[in-house]
Amino acid sequence: MTLRHATSSGPPKGLLWVLLCIVALLSLLPSLRLLVTALLDWREGGSSSLWRVLSSSSTWTALYHSFYTSGLGTLLSLILGSVFAFCLGLTNIRMKQMWVFLFMLPMMIPPQVTALSWLQLFGPGSILLNSIGLAPSFGSPNPLYSAEGIALLLGVQHAPLVFLALRTQLHCLPKEQIEAARLNGASLWRVFFDIVLPLCRTALWAGAAIAFVSALGNFGIPAMLGIPISYFVLPIQIYQTLSSFGPSMLSDVAALSVLMGVLAIGIVSLQGVMQRRHALPLIGMAGRALDFHLGKWRLATEVLLGVVLFAILVLPLLALIATSLVPTLGVPLNAKTLTFAAWQSMFDSESATWRALTNSMVLSVSAALVLMLLSLPLAWLLVRYASRPLRWLQNAIDIPYTLPGVVLAIAIILLFSRPLPLLEVSLSGTLTIIFIAYLARFLTVCLKPVHNSMLQLDPAMEEAASLAGANFSQRLRHIVLPLLAPAAFAGALLVFLTAVNELTVSALLWSAGKETIGVVIFNLDESGNKVLASAVSVLVVALVAVVMLLLSGLGRFLPKGVIPWQN
Repeated sequence: MTLRHATSSGPPKGLLWVLLCIVALLSLLPSLRLLVTALLDWREGGSSSLWRVLSSSSTWTALYHSFYTSGLGTLLSLILGSVFAFCLGLTNIRMKQMWVFLFMLPMMIPPQVTALSWLQLFGPGSILLNSIGLAPSFGSPNPLYSAEGIALLLGVQHAPLVFLALRTQLHCLPKEQIEAARLNGASLWRVFFDIVLPLCRTALWAGAAIAFVSALGNFGIPAMLGIPISYFVLPIQIYQTLSSFGPSMLSDVAALSVLMGVLAIGIVSLQGVMQRRHALPLIGMAGRALDFHLGKWRLATEVLLGVVLFAILVLPLLALIATSLVPTLGVPLNAKTLTFAAWQSMFDSESATWRALTNSMVLSVSAALVLMLLSLPLAWLLVRYASRPLRWLQNAIDIPYTLPGVVLAIAIILLFSRPLPLLEVSLSGTLTIIFIAYLARFLTVCLKPVHNSMLQLDPAMEEAASLAGANFSQRLRHIVLPLLAPAAFAGALLVFLTAVNELTVSALLWSAGKETIGVVIFNLDESGNKVLASAVSVLVVALVAVVMLLLSGLGRFLPKGVIPWQN
C-alpha cells in the first residue's frame, strides 16, 4: 500500500492553497507584472517602451559590452574551473578538500568585495604595493578600470561554477574502461583527450552556460569597475537609468529588464536542450573518483594550484586587510601608520555601517528562517504528491533565481509601487520590500537541499504511522521534520550566506536608513572612503569563511550534494 492510498485525505487543502499562494506571490507575480509593464505601456506617438528600448543605441552598446565582458569572463572561468576540476577529480594530489574549499571561497565572497580587493591590490594607491616599494608611479591608471579588468574578475568569481558542473561528471566516469585503456598502453594525455574530455563535453557546456548567465547578471563587479569609466553593461544601464530619471522611467527600465531576463532564461534553456540532445550516459559509480598517479609531477601540480589560489584569493585579501589598517590611501603600512580607526568607526553604534550590518543580519536571518519553515512542507508536498502541476510549480520557483538580480528588483518595485490593496500600506523604501525580494530569490536555494533529502526518505515509516492512526500533522511533526531538519538547517545557512552580503537586488530597493551591508560597501567606495569600505569587506569575508566552515562541519550529517564544495 502506498502513502497515497494509506491516507485517503491527502494533503490538507488549506496547506496546499497556502503554499500555492505563497509560491505564486514570490515566483510568478513579479515576473508577470514586469512583462505586462514592458509590453503594454504605450506613450504618445504609439511606441511601446520595449520598442523604444530596442531602438536606442545605448541599449545595443550596453548589450555588446555585456556579451564582451561575460564572454571573456566565461572563457577564463572555463580555464580556471577545468584545471582545478581535472586536477582535483582525476589525480592523486593531497588535501583535496582543502583545495576545493579555498577554490570555492571566491564564489561565496560578494562581487563588490572581490572588485574592491583587486582594486586595492593594483594601481598607485595600493597600500600593499606601497609598503613593499612596488607601487606604480603616482597618476598611473589602474588597469582594472577597463572591459578586460571586468572580464578578469567575472572569470575569477564564476570559475567555481564550472568546477562544480565538471566535478559531478568526473565522479561518474567509467573507471574500468579508462583503466583498460591504460593497460593497453594509452598514455595519460591520450586517455584525457580521447576519453575523459569527450565524456565531459556536456558538463563543460553546462558550466559555461551557468558562468555566462551569472556574469551577465553580475552587478557588483561591473558597477565598481565600469561606472568610473562610463563603461555600462546591461545591469548598470538599468541601474543608471532608474537612478538618473527616477520612477518616471520605470516602463523603460522594465523593458530593459525583460530583455535581460529573456537573454538569461534563453541561454539556460538552450543549455538544457543541448545537454539533453548530446548527453552521454555514464556507467561509473558516483563517488568513485579516478586517481591518476602524477609521480614526480604531483608536487609541481600542487605548487601550481597554490600559486593560482595565492594570486586570485590570498593577494587581493591581503591588499584589502592592509588598506583597512592605514589612515588614508597612499600611505604605506608600517608600525607608525598602523591604525584601527576604520574598524572602530565600523562598530560605532551611530554609524551607517553598523546600521547596515544590523539590517543585513536581520534580513538574512529572517529570510533563512522563513524559507526553512516554508521549504519543509513544500518539499514533502512535491515529493509525496508528485504531479505535472506541482512540477510546473517547482520550475516556477527557479525563475527568480535564474533572472538577474536587477531584473528581479525592478519586478518587485513594479509589483509594490502602489500601496497594498485594503491595507493601504506602501512597502516602497522599507526593509520589508527587500525581505520579500530575498524570499523570492532564495527560495530555491533553501528548497533544493530539503527536496534532495526528502527524495531519499523511505515512505514506509509514514505509511506505518498512517495505518496506526497518525494524522497528517503527527506524521509531519514526528517523522518527516526530524529527518529533514539537517538539510533544512543547511539550506537556511546557504540562504544566510548568500543574503547577508547581497547587493544585486538591494541596490535598487534600499532607501536612506534601510541600507544593507553590500550597498554600504558600494556607496563607501563610490564616495572615496575606501579605507572604511575595506574594513567592512574584510569583516564580510571573515563572516563568509566562518559560515562555510560551519556548513562543512555539518556536511557529514547531510545527503551528498547538499554542500556545494563537498562530494
